[in-house]
Amino acid sequence: MARKNCGFPAGFPSFPLSLALIFFLSVNPLRHCSAGGHDYRDALRKSILFFEGQRSGKLPPDQRIKWRKDSALYDGASAGVDLTGGYYDAGDNVKFVFPMAFTTTLLSWSIIDFKRNIGSELGNAVKAVKWATDFLLKATAKEGVIYVQVGDAFSDHSCWERPEDMDTLRTVYKIDQNHPGSDVAGEIAASLAAASIVFRSLDSSYSGLLLDRAVKVFEFANRHRGAYSSSLHSAVCPFYCDFDGYQDELLWGAAWLHKATRRRQYREYIVKNEVVLRAGDTINEFGWDNKHAGINVLISKEVLMGRAPDLKSFQVNADAFICSILPGISHPQVQYSPGGLIVKPGVCNMQHVTSLSFLLLAYSNYLSHANHAVPCGSISATPALLKHIAKRQEQLMYAGT
Repeated sequence: MARKNCGFPAGFPSFPLSLALIFFLSVNPLRHCSAGGHDYRDALRKSILFFEGQRSGKLPPDQRIKWRKDSALYDGASAGVDLTGGYYDAGDNVKFVFPMAFTTTLLSWSIIDFKRNIGSELGNAVKAVKWATDFLLKATAKEGVIYVQVGDAFSDHSCWERPEDMDTLRTVYKIDQNHPGSDVAGEIAASLAAASIVFRSLDSSYSGLLLDRAVKVFEFANRHRGAYSSSLHSAVCPFYCDFDGYQDELLWGAAWLHKATRRRQYREYIVKNEVVLRAGDTINEFGWDNKHAGINVLISKEVLMGRAPDLKSFQVNADAFICSILPGISHPQVQYSPGGLIVKPGVCNMQHVTSLSFLLLAYSNYLSHANHAVPCGSISATPALLKHIAKRQEQLMYAGT
């Protein structure tokens, strides 16, 4: 029986994997299988296995969760397209492309930055990316149209059943030039560009296909601007409405395309649109709906490596993000529980804890390579301090604080 998500916005399965990757990698698991009483190698294995439990479509012979069977084999048929595959949401039988694409971006980023530490699970992590990108290629195959959801969320949420048995509506929803969705399209572009880096040394042909599609999808997102929750409000809200606007996804997509292509046009786009698309907004959170902190951390790596002085303002924003979430400063912009766990009012708090912790560890690595620390008033946010804070969050999550 499918278990419904914990409320909207739910968050999708990027966060269990991020959780395992964050702390599995932070203790250097190639040397230590466990630390502090927790087996991070096992956590990573189970988190990637979770993706296999969310697979939709015709399952492959190497599927490890044997009790999960083929499902939703006719998705897209009502619209005359093949939309089989991809992932169900974190408890639903709906395929919400917005959080699915973000999941793919974050997983790809994890592999890009930490693949040397993933060890024997690297192959499974790459397969998890490809299961998503194969679907995203289908969803963007038709010129001028992007399919962004399969399944009616209201009928699905009122019916608890296994995906193998589901008889709820498999309605297909799309965006086009008359019904824009720069947010979801920008995120798809980011995910395909990030995944193209993952596959660059593994399958150059597939990597090229992903990158070419990312370029086209980004062009569509930028040319036909608007929020998909305005175009498809009755279908995507209140589940995965874009509450923070589509501007961050345009910058996010451009940032990943710049990282994947090194083309000057994307760098110029980022510089030109930094203020217009509000790069410095709401940088004290990071998730499927709000990419501002991630944008600044991602771009800051280039600045810290001395390769992009014209993007210095993004490092300034990233430093401000770090200072805004540090415990112990005078006016932190995030709340902490009495025990010290990051708390964001609303639902599914752990997605915020894990995603912010991921950025702390990513930025810790970038700072370390540049021999740099972030001044936060009387506190010097060193790479070691950021890693300590992230690991502390993990300990508190295990403790249930």
